[in-house]
Amino acid sequence: MANLPPSLASPGASSSNNRRLSTAEQLVLDICDPNLRENALLELSKVRREIFQDLAPLLWHSFGTIAALTQEITSVYRLLTPPNMTSAQSNRVCNALALLQCVASHPETRMLFLNAQMPLYLYAFLNTSSKSKPFEYLRLTSLGVIGALVKVDDTEVIKFLLKTEIVPLCLRTMEMGSELSKTVATFIVQKVLLDDVGLEYMCATAERFFALGRVLGNMVTSLAEGPSPRLLKHIIRCYLRLTDNQKACEALRNCLPDPLRDPSFSSCLCDDPSARQWLQQLIHNIRVGHPAPRGFEQMRV
Repeated sequence: MANLPPSLASPGASSSNNRRLSTAEQLVLDICDPNLRENALLELSKVRREIFQDLAPLLWHSFGTIAALTQEITSVYRLLTPPNMTSAQSNRVCNALALLQCVASHPETRMLFLNAQMPLYLYAFLNTSSKSKPFEYLRLTSLGVIGALVKVDDTEVIKFLLKTEIVPLCLRTMEMGSELSKTVATFIVQKVLLDDVGLEYMCATAERFFALGRVLGNMVTSLAEGPSPRLLKHIIRCYLRLTDNQKACEALRNCLPDPLRDPSFSSCLCDDPSARQWLQQLIHNIRVGHPAPRGFEQMRV
């Protein structure tokens, strides 16, 4: 068992945390029992943040646990097309996904999680189009797992994700998901772009660049009618990072959405100095750019 983090290891908290860990160990064992699994998933999802440092290695290294969580995920694939999932079924799978997010977040288990190709099991949920609450909840929780992977800057994580369909799936969610799902999906794309490998990948072809630009542009247009400061901030950061690539920067001179050039979002960003600074830097970078390189100049977002 891993050591408790210092924040939980004070004498006053020790007894309570030990009891929680003991209970968690039994619940992890219960995951492998089909008759006890649903309750175990629910209870563990409630305490996962409190015992995070111990829970992730325990889940990964306990015999049969990851296989049981995978079974929970794959068991609902048949309900995806046509969409036919109840809230109870969705909640149960999301509880399993919450535990996988714990594993994806932990430094000891993150690469083990990737090497086992575990993110691929989530992509079926990101590829759905139903906007009903059970499916939206599945999308959001699946995005949370991927978000946990990219939150810690690690080029190996980005390289893995770029070999999969995560970027098109995130773009899909950015187009049709709820505001919260759009925000998490945009955050993932932002983290991909902030890595040099990710930026090079997204700007390697005009097709990739303008697929991203079209989605970002549509979101900006939509936000001009109903602003979301948090989502807008991630969009601005994506655009700003794109200006670090010369070809992309020059292309944005022609296709950056007008609402980002004019005062449309002034009131929306009034309480976020970092977002305002990013937007100002974005406009500056575009103004001092170079003539659009061949292959980009005739294209528009």
